[in-house]
Amino acid sequence: MKLGELASRLGAELRGNADVEVTGVQGIEEAGPTEITFVANPRYAGLARAARAAAVLVDPDFQEIPVATLRVRNPYLAFARALGFFYQPPAYPPGIHPTAVIDPTAQIGEGAHIGAFVVIGPHVRLGPRATLLPHVVLYPGVQAGSHLFAHAHAVVRENCTLGDHVTLENGAIVGADGFGFAKDEAGHWQKIPQSGPARLGSHVDVQANACVDRATVGSTQIGDGSKIDNLAQVGHGSRVGENTLLCAQTGLAGSSVIGNNVILAGQVGVAGHCEIGDGVILTAQSGVSHDVPAGKMISGSPAFDNRIWLRATAIFQRLPELLKRLDRLEKQVAQSAPPHREETSGK
Repeated sequence: MKLGELASRLGAELRGNADVEVTGVQGIEEAGPTEITFVANPRYAGLARAARAAAVLVDPDFQEIPVATLRVRNPYLAFARALGFFYQPPAYPPGIHPTAVIDPTAQIGEGAHIGAFVVIGPHVRLGPRATLLPHVVLYPGVQAGSHLFAHAHAVVRENCTLGDHVTLENGAIVGADGFGFAKDEAGHWQKIPQSGPARLGSHVDVQANACVDRATVGSTQIGDGSKIDNLAQVGHGSRVGENTLLCAQTGLAGSSVIGNNVILAGQVGVAGHCEIGDGVILTAQSGVSHDVPAGKMISGSPAFDNRIWLRATAIFQRLPELLKRLDRLEKQVAQSAPPHREETSGK
């Protein structure tokens, strides 16, 4: 593809030779003379100046550099779109593998690809153009919209519902039993039936080995456009809003309520029955045991305002030095204090 054609398809302003041939996309340090790359963070401006790429995707106000530039409002998104022009994932033509086990009451939409050893239970309804790769299991009563893409070993449990364009990566589990147990008079834990399904909206991605538990009663809900990263845990009865990110190893205890456009960075923990407002960002390894108002950025465990947390962590590193200074000051005060004299009676 010529650089000029790529610029046109991305809606970018080209500053450079439109006739340069582009063969692929690479990171800024690896890109060669026939590949494009991107810079979305000004701190990498130095790398952009030294780039050997055919062109660099940059913000419209980015400085001039020796190599050609493709100037666009969102360089990272443009980079993602460019990847799609050059990388084509495997194609899975419609058809049902002879080893697949499909209950006769299941309804399979047109254009479906059903791979080897897939199991589809009774009364499942699968929308058009689904792709189920080997060993995917859909329990009885699962309802899925169009373009479901389930990678090998993904499982959707009984009566769960999935919207359109849902992607389940390898080993993703939707609707496993929530962690519910009650202790009896003898001190033994008795399992609480988990009767409520998990419900995923449209354009939801559940990454590898992530778990969205079913609910004790009611349902566990994931809103449209939300993304759940590898090894994340959504506890039973939780509600996650739209376009929210749950990054790797994030854990939501039961009945958590997460708003729209929230980002929970890696290894964030949210205690049960807490409500996280719209637009909140919890930075990596934060632990929250209280409600968080909309728009806040929170850090730490226990978590508090990010700006205060940054100051506190900076002070924490200085504690040994501050302790030494305090010790010196106490010694100086003790040495400069007048000697103590006991009062005597005037008899």
